[in-house]
Formats: sequence, C-alpha cells, structure tokens
Amino acid sequence: MLILSLLLLALPKMNQQIDRLQDLRRLLKVERDEDFKQYKIHFSRNNINHRRENGVTWYPIVITNVEIGLGEYLSIDIERTTNHNEPHQFSGGKIVALFSNTYPDEHPINGTVKVINSNKLRLSLNIDELPDWCNDGKLGINLLFDETSYREMDIAMEKVISASHNRLSVLRDVMYGIKLPAFAKVDESIQISKLNRSQNAAVQKIISAKDIAIIHGPPGTGKTTTLVQAIRLTLQTEKQVLVCSSSNTAVDLLTEKLHREGIIVLRLGNPARISEEVLMNTLDSKVASHLSYKDLKSYRKTAEEYFRMAGKYKRTFGREEREQRQLFYSEAKKILGEARVLEDYIISEQFEKAQVIACTPVVSSGRMMRDKHFSTVFIDEAAQALEPMAWIPITRSDRVIFAGDHFQLPPTVKSKIAEEQGLKETLFEQCMNIENVSVMLNTQYRMNEHIMNFSNKKFYKNNLIADVSVKNAVLSSVKQDDFNDHLINTPVDFIDTAGCGYNEIINPESLSISNPEEGQLLIKHLKLVLEQFENTNKSGKRISIGVISPYKEQVQYLSNLIAEDEHLLNYKSQIAVKTIDGFQGQERDIIYISLVRSNDNKEIGFLSDIRRMNVALTRAKKKLVVIGDSATLANHPFYKEFLDYIESINSYKTAWDYQSD
Repeated sequence: MLILSLLLLALPKMNQQIDRLQDLRRLLKVERDEDFKQYKIHFSRNNINHRRENGVTWYPIVITNVEIGLGEYLSIDIERTTNHNEPHQFSGGKIVALFSNTYPDEHPINGTVKVINSNKLRLSLNIDELPDWCNDGKLGINLLFDETSYREMDIAMEKVISASHNRLSVLRDVMYGIKLPAFAKVDESIQISKLNRSQNAAVQKIISAKDIAIIHGPPGTGKTTTLVQAIRLTLQTEKQVLVCSSSNTAVDLLTEKLHREGIIVLRLGNPARISEEVLMNTLDSKVASHLSYKDLKSYRKTAEEYFRMAGKYKRTFGREEREQRQLFYSEAKKILGEARVLEDYIISEQFEKAQVIACTPVVSSGRMMRDKHFSTVFIDEAAQALEPMAWIPITRSDRVIFAGDHFQLPPTVKSKIAEEQGLKETLFEQCMNIENVSVMLNTQYRMNEHIMNFSNKKFYKNNLIADVSVKNAVLSSVKQDDFNDHLINTPVDFIDTAGCGYNEIINPESLSISNPEEGQLLIKHLKLVLEQFENTNKSGKRISIGVISPYKEQVQYLSNLIAEDEHLLNYKSQIAVKTIDGFQGQERDIIYISLVRSNDNKEIGFLSDIRRMNVALTRAKKKLVVIGDSATLANHPFYKEFLDYIESINSYKTAWDYQSD
C-alpha cells in the first residue's frame, strides 16, 4: 500500500516532467528555425563587403598548404590577404564554405575550422582533392549555419523522454524532483590543504554523491580550482571521466589545470586558447607525437603523391588517361585504407590512456565517442547551457556533477517566443532547487570588498566574503593616509552623464547602439587614472585593463579611440575591449563599463539582463569605473539599488567633474 501511495503521489510530477521535456523539444525547433531565419536574413541583406565587415566572411584568401589530415580528411591552411585587423566570428568547430568569385556557379566546399588565429585558419574538408577552381584565385570562406548542435540536442531529448528502467531514467527523475538524490556518508577526512573550508565541503559533497552534486561558484571563488581537485579525487576510484562545458575557453582552462596536476587529458574538439598545455593534450598533437606517426605520415605522403599525379589529368582526356587516373586514385585510396587502420590504432590508444576526456557537449556525441560511457560527467559553466545541451553528455553517464553560477551569464536564446516559453531555464537552475545537492563557495579571491558588495547583497544573500589578500586592494601602492587621490585609491567610481546631452545613437544597419561622448569621457578618465598610476608606481608593475560595453557598436567605437590615442598605444597589450560575454571567467586590475543608454524614454534594452550585468560588475580586482546616465537608468529597480549603493560608499561622480575648462 505504501509503495502504491508513493506512486500515486509521484504520478502528477511524472506527467509534468514528460510535458516539460516534450515542450523543450518543441521550443528547440522554434529556436533552430529562428536562428536559421536570422542567418538567411543576414546573408541575403548584405553583400560580400558587409559580410566581411560583420565577421562572417573572409575575402580574399589564399590557400597556403594542402595535406591529408586526421581521419583521411583533406586539411588546408588559408590566410587572409587583406583586412587583417577586421574582427570576425570564425572559431574552432564552426562550419564554413570555401567559394570562388571567379566561378560563382561552382558549388562551394563545406569544411570545419580546426585551428585559428587572427588571420590564418586550418580547414578540414571531407573530399579527396581540391577542385580545379581553387587554383584560379578570388577565393573566400563564408560562415555557415550549423545544424549539428540542434540535431544532437534533439537526439538527446528523445533519449531522455523515452528512457525507462535504466540509469538515465533515474537521473531524469532525480533532476525533476520525482526521486530523491542518493549520497554515501560524507567523508569529512577529505581535507585538501590548498582549498578553503567551503571548497573542501564541495569536494566532499561530490565524492559522496551517487546521482548529482553541484558546485555553486560565484565570481572569484575558485570554482575551477575546486572542480579540478574533485576530478583528481574521483579518478582514484574511476579509470576515466568526461569533462564538458559549452564554452571552449572553459574546456581549455580545465585542460590546462588538470594537465598541471599530472592528469592525462585528451582534449577533443577545437581549442580556443593556443597554449602549450592545451595543444599538447589535443588528439592531433597526441597522434603526431606517437612512435608510429612517422609511418602514418609516410602513408599519407605517398597517397598525396598519387592524388597529385591523378590530378594532372584534366577534365578532357581519353580512355587510357582515364584508366591511368583511376589507377592512381585506386592506389591512393588503398594506401589511405592502410593509413586508416594505423591511425585508428593510435587514436584508440589515446582514448585508452586518457584519464579525462575534455570537450564541449556536442563533441561528446561525435563519432569517436559513440561507444563511450562514463561513471561520472563533470559539466562546467552549466548555468550557461541550454537544458537540451546539458542532456547530451548526461545521456552517456551514470552520475552528474554541475559547476557554475546561475547569477552570471545565462544561455543565449535567439527566439523571443522560445525564451518566454521557458527555453532559457537551465537544468542547473532546476537542480539548484533540490535540497542537499549544492555547496556554495563563499570566499572570493579576486576583488576589493567594495567592488564585491553590491553583487553580494543583490545575488548572494551577503554570504560572500572577500579574502584578506584582496579585501582592501587598490591601484595605489601608497597608503591612503599618505596619499589621498581618489583616482587610484578608491575601488569604485560611478560617473553620471545625466544632463550632459550625451545621447545614444542607433546604427541603422546593425541596430546596435553607441554613445560617442560617453566613450570619449571614458578614454579621458582612463588616461587620468593611468597618468596618476604612472606617477606613483615605483615598482614598475604592469596593470591589466578591461573596457566593457554591452553594445557591439560601442565596443567598436571604444576600440577605435584607443587604437588612435598615442598615450594609450603604450598600453596596447594591457587593454582588452570586449562585450560582457567576452569577459566571462576573466578578471582585470581595472574595469571600465560604458552603459551607453541615454534617452528621454528611459529605455535600457538588454541592460535589464541583470545576470549579464553581474558578470560585468565582478571582473575588476582593484578599480571599477561605471559610466552611465542615471536619469535613464534609475527607472529600473536594479540600477536604482546600484546607484543607492554608490551613494552609500561615497563613489558618485559626475561627468561635469571631467569637462575641459
């Protein structure tokens, strides 16, 4: 009777669970359709020059190298021949099309970006040889719409919905509150000396969890450090674990830190960071350093030579030439077959040796991972992942460890309909409501206490503590009692532009917003701070500077101002100018935030995304300067509270204070 009663109580929740999962699958299609619609509009509205300026086309380019790469794919290196300083949206793993303006009727060749820097990239193409039109110049590449992630998310959702009487169904029921999560007895003897009390508590929770555990890591609290130690201890009882994040940068950071702990990591996919620790852990690098790689390379070189000889025969030739061409192709493919056997052996050995396989969720479903199953998956930056994205690696695991912060960047949802109907709600947020699964890291090692306190009160219930090493950190090396200069002795400034006539401007093409006069004020203030810092910096210590704006148009405007300023040229390598998303997981000694919005209607647009603003406000270590129009901002409760906080710490300034005489 008791079991029957429990089942009857759980039945409504089970129905709600299936409804939610089926609804998510529907919303995923809505999101995919909106994403594709935006892609089509972008490419139909803009000519090649606009596409190039918007970073979705490289043109013109030149092919600098062609060779057979991993998995028999043709690998080509390309380079931009002009427009070297233009920003772009190409990154590792993106799908692109190689095209010719000389032969516009020829079908473009699709490929995947493997390695990239500012003006060069390597493409992997699933073809035997390049067509003849690649030799006639006027080549370019376009960023393509990528169906892969949507397809893999849909497959994962289908698995989760249909799961029954297996491990996946148990995890699903735990995450949806139908079943209680199970834990072994917490081993309080686990005390890692390099971790603080809350970090050790998080590791203990993870080791005891049988279904799910969560590290809640607010800014600067050492979430990655804690996660690495939890992975290290887990590997004492498990041969291999899966580590994922939807951000390539986060995967790379974990790869670096795990490598430094002496853990054997296999980094799948496309690294965002070109660092030695990351590159040496990639599959390509491990294959290249294998003892049998010379033999593999020899096979490929011979095959390439046969392909080259076959390629000498042009489109118009007789029967004998056709037979000779076919013979060369057959021999090339036979040798490639032998190479493939050797390559599979080398790759299989890398997977067998690896203690950690690190990749994005979509890569975890790839061809090389199809037969893999793991006791534990660690998902970092889980609060940024759409729920269907998080399910991809979970479907191949018995237990899930989430790490993240649901008060920082949310996942990106392009469809307003999908967003409003719940696609933006993450599995991480849902699981944070389950009792006894999460531990919040409560000591932050990044920022001055005054920089921390507003976010602490607004998001973290005043549970965050500034470590003594950062609590009173400011730019000045001179004690405040001896040197009373607010430019480098105060950790926070808000500079109010209200009443100055600094009006926002909308770009009619991009629909992004800038505020040139606010940007000019920011540069003026930054130069004053740097001048004062130079005057008092006896140690010659370099400082890092971040300039943030939520609007791409303002980011571009500020970048141009900095590039044109002779004084700031000396700080070129120390200044980064990005949108908020570009600074996720990063920190700088000084952070400037240009809020841009200034209008009579008091409209603030996506400044109302307070989770995103929380990221911006918590990047600074020693100095945070926010510039905005209080008359426009104060209508929103978040900014009203922020302005009240600014007043309470005596950090309010006005733009009039910095006007030229």
